[in-house]
Amino acid sequence: MGKIVLTNGYVALTSGPTTFDISEFVSAISLGTTHDLIETTQMNDVYKTVIAGLGQNSVSFQFYQDFGDANAYSGLEQVIYPFIGTAVTCTVKPVASAPTSSFNPQYSFGVLISEWQPLSGAVGELSTASVTWPISGAITKTITP
Repeated sequence: MGKIVLTNGYVALTSGPTTFDISEFVSAISLGTTHDLIETTQMNDVYKTVIAGLGQNSVSFQFYQDFGDANAYSGLEQVIYPFIGTAVTCTVKPVASAPTSSFNPQYSFGVLISEWQPLSGAVGELSTASVTWPISGAITKTITP
């Protein structure tokens, strides 16, 4: 059975013609889908029955905070802060340096930057930001370059 250790993931945010590769600031990622459960149990059923209702996608990131150069968009804060409250396109891949394939799929989706932690940490600790952003619509999985 194959296994993967995430060491070189790819995360990018795109707004208009500009793409920001923010991979170097990401320490953890979780991309997921859930569906509402709609009960369809009928009289005389012994067990509950359900069907899938509306789906909801979301992505969670653990970021290393970096303020960088405000004019060069070299820091994470300079990329994220202007997008708070807006939707951007997000692209993620397990392995940044490998081509897109069935072994290294690329996921693309519209994400709403609905929360941000510009500063979080204690004395002597690394400043990080943990966020969960809702995805608007479906996640597109690509396996061809």
